Amino acid sequence: MNLDSLVAIDVHTHAEISKDGHGSLSPHLFSASADYFKAHDHRQPTIPEMASYYAARDMAAVVFTVDAEHATGHPRISNFEVAESCAEFPDVLIPFASIDPWKGRAGAHEARRLVESYGVRGFKFHPSIQGFAPNDPLAYPLYEVIEELGVPALFHTGQTGIGAGVPGGGGIRLKYSNPMLVDDVAVDFPELRIILAHPSFPWQDEALAVATHKPYVYIDLSGWSPKYFPPQLVRYANSLLQDKVLFGSDYPVITPDRWLADFAKLEIKPEVRPKILKHNAIRLLGLEKT
Repeated sequence: MNLDSLVAIDVHTHAEISKDGHGSLSPHLFSASADYFKAHDHRQPTIPEMASYYAARDMAAVVFTVDAEHATGHPRISNFEVAESCAEFPDVLIPFASIDPWKGRAGAHEARRLVESYGVRGFKFHPSIQGFAPNDPLAYPLYEVIEELGVPALFHTGQTGIGAGVPGGGGIRLKYSNPMLVDDVAVDFPELRIILAHPSFPWQDEALAVATHKPYVYIDLSGWSPKYFPPQLVRYANSLLQDKVLFGSDYPVITPDRWLADFAKLEIKPEVRPKILKHNAIRLLGLEKT
């Protein structure tokens, strides 16, 4: 990966469809997400299409799916398929994996194999969809392995568009995505690199507090257009957290084109802008070593 030539590194994109056309979530949850993001015209790109999209923009992208088989009953997209597909485009795509914490030790064994044999560089958790509290000990065998392997864990935080507007929210409980629950994880696994994904509405101040207090907790800015960022998030990104904030789009529901156009209008210091767009991710993901 030629880091010097990259404009940006998007740390938050979704593989929504497998090679055989299987979606990562059920159709009714996908539909609710499209309503929430007003993204009815977006299609579900394949991983090769994602590689082409980002290469055309001189960007790299972290790619992951969401494994929520226990809570939803919906079969996941294989992490091994995602990793193998990303490996075909190593100059553009960075594979993450997602393992349902309810899989216990079996999930921990899979995590080790994915990192050691398939080049996976991090793990995505979505507590609300996966139906678990991040500080529940059921997830600790998985965190132990991730911490040992030295790769980051990315947690969805705040409200989610998945299930929005569906009766009962499609069974999705927002409380599991409070960043204060991840604070416990940061205490119990002090060397684990953690990313709090998204502006964490309605817990933005909590996310800022955790990222300020815990040295290895970062924040990604995905899932929102920058023009809607809370002012305190912009203020901290410009100052105390300038080395711990990361560009993420939430592609394909939000495109990097839209995100970057709105980010260009945000009052971010010139010396901080490249940190957010690229340099913080390079350091966190250890890309300078590859």
